[in-house]
Amino acid sequence: MKDKITKQKLEKYFNLTSTALKKAEKKIIKGKENYAKEIIDMVSNYLSDAEHFEKNKDFVNAFAAINYAHGWLDSGVRLDVFNVKDSKLFTVK
Repeated sequence: MKDKITKQKLEKYFNLTSTALKKAEKKIIKGKENYAKEIIDMVSNYLSDAEHFEKNKDFVNAFAAINYAHGWLDSGVRLDVFNVKDSKLFTVK
């Protein structure tokens, strides 16, 4: 089903983003800790929002929040806040 956001799809992207967050938290570039904290806080907030939406069966907004969360992580990678090279979890240079 390409036109539906299923619970399975949400689970896949929750796992992807949660895994990426854990990896990024361990790979903060020295001197960028303040930027990393801000990004990690935003990711955590969006993941929390996604969980709230999912509990209320609002899969569209849950999926959107997960994607915003992951976008913050990718931005941190591209801006050299996190030193990760995993192209399965991040948009890397």
